[in-house]
Amino acid sequence: MAPHWKPVIDSIPADKIASGDFDAEQHLHYEPPTRVHTMKDLRLPENTGISPVAVSEPFRLFTTEAIHRMRAEVLSQDVWDNCKYSSNLAQCQLRGFAAQYAPFVYDSWKSPATLSIISKIAGLELVTEMDFEIAHINISVKSEQQKNEEVAAFVEKKAFDEDEGIAGCPWEDDKPIVDWHTDSYPFVCVTMLSDCESMIGGETALRTGSGEILKVRGPQMGCAVILQGRYIEHQAVRALGTTERISMVTSFRPRCPNLPDDTVLTTVRPVSNLSELYSQYSEYRLDILEERVRTQLRALRENKRGGKKVNVKALKNFIREQEIFLAHMNQEMVEEELVTKGSIDDSHLLNSSQDDAKAKRKRAE
Repeated sequence: MAPHWKPVIDSIPADKIASGDFDAEQHLHYEPPTRVHTMKDLRLPENTGISPVAVSEPFRLFTTEAIHRMRAEVLSQDVWDNCKYSSNLAQCQLRGFAAQYAPFVYDSWKSPATLSIISKIAGLELVTEMDFEIAHINISVKSEQQKNEEVAAFVEKKAFDEDEGIAGCPWEDDKPIVDWHTDSYPFVCVTMLSDCESMIGGETALRTGSGEILKVRGPQMGCAVILQGRYIEHQAVRALGTTERISMVTSFRPRCPNLPDDTVLTTVRPVSNLSELYSQYSEYRLDILEERVRTQLRALRENKRGGKKVNVKALKNFIREQEIFLAHMNQEMVEEELVTKGSIDDSHLLNSSQDDAKAKRKRAE
């Protein structure tokens, strides 16, 4: 079924939305972020993750025209009818649609110019994780009346807290758009597709190594944030003052096959077409394995031609690493009959956060 709410894009006549292929010169509007926070800034061990970069401040990435094109594809009937998912982490998501139903969106993230920008901010060369994870959409909507009531309640409570000398009460965090989680993939780029000028909240909350919460300002329409989300617990804070918040999340992994690939499928298995997800996951992982084996084979042959002895210790270490790589891959591909649709457990969280999540569920019972 089509969306039961009226998206902002409907106010733009169809004949006013440009057509044609994605053109980096026309549709990218890059302005570098004012700051990029490091893993060290977040008090996380410096050897955590695959890059020193933790998260960027919001930065301009796409033109307004590009965002209108993206919204038109994302909110199309085909996408809504065939690609809508929900889970205990997020109530409304659109997934796995770009390659089939959204050519403009797909090309925008496959563009070498876009990948160059993302890689520069992340501190290493990245590629899209797989086609299924291009442009995952999180949607939060409410009526005009709900919006006004929430803002009024927020203003009233803020005034009360100020009168009582209460500071830092996370009132807007009690119903997050996406609850505490770590991503399944190394890096993500979160792009805003909604007009957030009047929005209260909507930040990304990050749990630091000391247990404190750091909030990164939410991006405005056409702007984005880069996050090494596989290694940092984070939450999409509830947004007030707007009837919709539509964000686009595209996942990335290292281009270099020799870097670790810590991808897990914990948070995506229950909200995916498993046949498609497992096929694409297996293909790119086996491509990595093939390239590693070919590199090792070339080294063996070169050493033999040069009359060098086989470094048995190094070779056994290489074999052991590939065994771990394959065992991890096997573990992530859970049989379909054992996957509960829409139910994501706490195994993606760090131990302390798992305890917090259990306590939160217990209070809700």
